[in-house]
Amino acid sequence: MAKNRNQGPKPVYYLTPEGARKLRAELEYLKTEKRAELSARLRAAIQMGDLSENADYIATKEEQGFVEGRIQQLEHILRHAVFIENNGQRDTVDLGARVTVQEEGYDDEETYYIVGATEADPLRGRISNESPMGRALLGKRVGDLVEVETPAGRLKVKIVRIEYEA
Repeated sequence: MAKNRNQGPKPVYYLTPEGARKLRAELEYLKTEKRAELSARLRAAIQMGDLSENADYIATKEEQGFVEGRIQQLEHILRHAVFIENNGQRDTVDLGARVTVQEEGYDDEETYYIVGATEADPLRGRISNESPMGRALLGKRVGDLVEVETPAGRLKVKIVRIEYEA
């Protein structure tokens, strides 16, 4: 049987060490505790008899499907992960950097942690390297004025500080 050669490149998931730890912990929990809990709930539901009208059985089977899907997703992400580590450069923005910017015309500063899309959480200041702001900041230096095209319009920010965790 011939392999399909039109599958394109495999996806890459950029993860910080912290993000990788969180995903591994979630995977371990789902494969051990959550699977055992669902198995016990299914056994109890089966013992009740008629499964066609057993809401507990149906709900638990649905949850089991979601859990198994999440396990597969986590395994896939971890298998294709590229771990973000500082490459020794501390003067340009790259994945894993905390970047403090100041929007042109404003005094307030905002700090963003540049992470892969898997770990992005804009409400906590963790922005993806694929986001408009993340893409615009990559490769820039302190003092650079960066133009960012956002859904809300164009803005200009000055890079005030770039920090990497040790």
